[in-house]
This record gives sequence, structure tokens and C-alpha cells, in this order.
Amino acid sequence: MLTSIKTNEFAGNESKKLAMMYFRVAIILFGAQLLMGLIAAIQFLAPGFLFELFDFSVARMVHINALVVWMLYAMIGSVYYMLSDETGIETVHIGIGKLAFWVLTAAVTVVVLVYIFVQVGSGTEATIWLINEGREYLEAPRWADIGIVVVVLTFYWNVFATYMKGQKTGIMTVMVANLMALAGLYLAGMFFTDNISMDQYWWWWVIHLWVEATWEVFVGTLAAYALIKIIDAKREIVEMWLWIEVLMLFGSGILGLGHHYFWIGTPEYWWEIGALFSALEPVPLVAMFVHVLYDWGKEQGIAKAEGKPGSVMNNGPAMAWIVTNAFGNFLGAGIWGFFHTLPQVNIYTHGTQFTAAHGHLAFFGAYATILIGMMYMGIQGAYGIERMKATFKSKMAISLITFGVLGMTVALTIAGYEQVLVERADLGASWNAFFTAQNLPWYVQAQLWRTIMGVLTFVGFVYLVWDLLTIGKSKAD
Repeated sequence: MLTSIKTNEFAGNESKKLAMMYFRVAIILFGAQLLMGLIAAIQFLAPGFLFELFDFSVARMVHINALVVWMLYAMIGSVYYMLSDETGIETVHIGIGKLAFWVLTAAVTVVVLVYIFVQVGSGTEATIWLINEGREYLEAPRWADIGIVVVVLTFYWNVFATYMKGQKTGIMTVMVANLMALAGLYLAGMFFTDNISMDQYWWWWVIHLWVEATWEVFVGTLAAYALIKIIDAKREIVEMWLWIEVLMLFGSGILGLGHHYFWIGTPEYWWEIGALFSALEPVPLVAMFVHVLYDWGKEQGIAKAEGKPGSVMNNGPAMAWIVTNAFGNFLGAGIWGFFHTLPQVNIYTHGTQFTAAHGHLAFFGAYATILIGMMYMGIQGAYGIERMKATFKSKMAISLITFGVLGMTVALTIAGYEQVLVERADLGASWNAFFTAQNLPWYVQAQLWRTIMGVLTFVGFVYLVWDLLTIGKSKAD
């Protein structure tokens, strides 16, 4: 992947070259996320591991924030990659785009170093500005918060200006509208109130509407673009489902937000509304895949019967990850999310390992998979490969990572089930109940299996990086 950036196969397309720069940082942060997750998993089993050198709170914070940031990098890279194809022109103000990349990368590097080396001492007003704001998942210091807004607005301006100057496909129209919401929603998480319920309310606007509305639509646009490029899917079909997804997700995303209101004092009617609509979010994306793949299979059959070659899948590894995305999204965000969003259930499962199980599978299934698929498309373009088939390393990467994440999800679900039975239902959710439940064999064994599956996932990640670094060169040769 590193050498891919140096190739000339993009024929002077600076937008695609910039995309590869974003992909490169994304894959490094993805590795950091997995490594921090492994450290935190070991500390569940051996709390003294790296005590006072690398505490659980730091490992968990870097693990979660690296997840958010690597996906943002990969998302921005994906947009720059598809931008010139969809609009028919080079990205305008590409120089500003490159400057924003380096500013963002420098800021992320400083923030990560602060996370690791300066996470001690009491909290003050200065802490908010220089260390972090203490808000889970959005733990950047205030200066970095402002910087992120500036960089994202710069990115958005580049995309918007290019869209206005070039072709206006349905995919790009949805993308431009969605990016406006994605950039604007971040602002909801930047102000504070002394009322913790109000603070949580706005914080969830970022966490939930970002992830379950704008990110879901974002994934839909990438899937539509990728299906056209890889199997020559009909544009009118993917764009039809994309518009349905927009219609449903902005409704289900906003209404689905209600399932997070359970604990912050909002009216009770939000609970059932939120639970129902949040479960509907992945449906249109799955429908798009099923419709496209059904049509593609039917056309292949007709072509074969008529003795014609039919269309060719030109990127096997990317297609495998994108198909995994459709069904991983439905399983992780839809089914595993619905497990514990009903208020009658959530009163017992909230804050247990059920949440972690849902989070692991949803982020992997809904977002990581398709972003990895876009990286493979980047490699294909960088080396100018007409048809890229999966290698042994490709197959090992997707098999181990998928199996590992599924294994972690099952293990964490078992740990959460034990917490619900013992800590919440039997012992009444007291402080002592928490520690009693954490020390019972089911919980400990589940955490052990989570760690083993985490190691398996990391081995899959090594295969993934190895494949990204070599598959383009070997195919080009």
C-alpha cells in the first residue's frame, strides 16, 4: 500500500493519490485500535498487567478513539477516491485538501501522544483544552475539537465545490447532502451544560446521529459506487435503494435516537419509538445488495445460456468485504442492537458487556468492512489492475478478522448475560454485585475467550496489511 502511492497508474489524478494517503494513515490507526483493545482485554483478566505504565483507562480510551478516527480517515479517503469518477473532473482546491490532511495527521499524532503520556493528575479548566474533554468516544481536547471542525469543513468545501462544477450523479447528490449533516452534527458535542441530562442529550446527538444516520447513509453511497465499479451494477437500481435508505435512515436515525434516552429523563414514549426505528436502519442497505446481486446473478445466467461472457467481477477481495458489510451491518447494528434496545430489556442490559458485544459487531459489520473494501479498490486503481483476484492472504485476512470479531461478540454476549442474571436481576445492581458478577467463572471464561478471539483478529489484521502491501505488486507483475 505504501508503494502503491508511488505508482503513476492514477495518471495524474491527485484526488486518488490523496485518497491513498488517507487510507495509509487509516490502516495504521486500525492496527493501533486492535493493539489497544488487546491490552484492555488482557487487563480484564489480569488487572495488574502494565499497571501504572499503561492503565486500562488509557488503553480503552485510545482503543475507542482510534476506532472513530481511523474510520473517519478511511471515509475521507473513500470520498476522494470516488469523487473524480462520479463528477468527471479533478477535485478542485486539491492543494487545500492535502494541507488539511497534514494538519489533521499532525493533530491526531499529538492527541494520541497526550492520551498515552499525559493522562494523570486532577481535572481543571485547562484539562478540557489541553488533555481531553472527558466525554466518552469524543475525548479530544478542545483545541483538537476545533481543529477537526476546520479540517472537516475544508474537506466538505472541496467535495461540494467539485460536485457543483462537475457531473451531479445521484450518488454524489446524496453524498454531498449527507456530508453536510455529518459535519454539522459534530458541533452538537462541543458545548457543555451543568445539567448532565442535557449534556448527555446533546452528546448522543453526535454519537447516535453521526453513527446511525449519517454514517449509515455514507456507507450506502460507498456501496452503490463500489457495486457499479466491481460488478457493473445498474446505476438506477443502486441509486433507487440509496434514496430509500436516505428516506428511512434520516427518519429511523432521528427517531431511533430515542432508545438512548432511557436513562436521561426524557418522556417514556421515546423508548419504544427509538427501539423500533433503530432496528430498521440496516434494512435498505441489505435490500440494495440483495436486489443488485439477484439481478447480477440472473443476468449472468442469461448470458451463459446465450453463450455470451457476461460481466466479470473485477475485484474479488473488495467484493468479499462489501458483501460482508451488507450482512454484518444487519447482524451487528440490527439484530445485536435490537437485543437490548427495548426499555424492558435495557433496564437490565444497559452498561453491561451486551453493549460492548453490540458495539464490536456493529462497527465492524457496518463500517470497517466496506472501508477495507474501498482500500482494495484503491490498490486496484493504484496498480492499474484490470481484474484483481483474492490471494491466500486475502482469504486469511477476511476469514480470521470476521471469525475473530464474531467470536468476541459471542463471548461478550455471554459475559453480558451473566452480568444481567447475577449483577442486575439476582443481586440488585449494587456495587458489591458488580464485583461479584465480574469474578464468577462464566464472566472470567467469557473474557478469556474474548481475548483469544482478539488475538485471532489481530493475526487477521497482519494478513490484511501484508496483503494490501503485496497484492497490487504481485498482480501488476
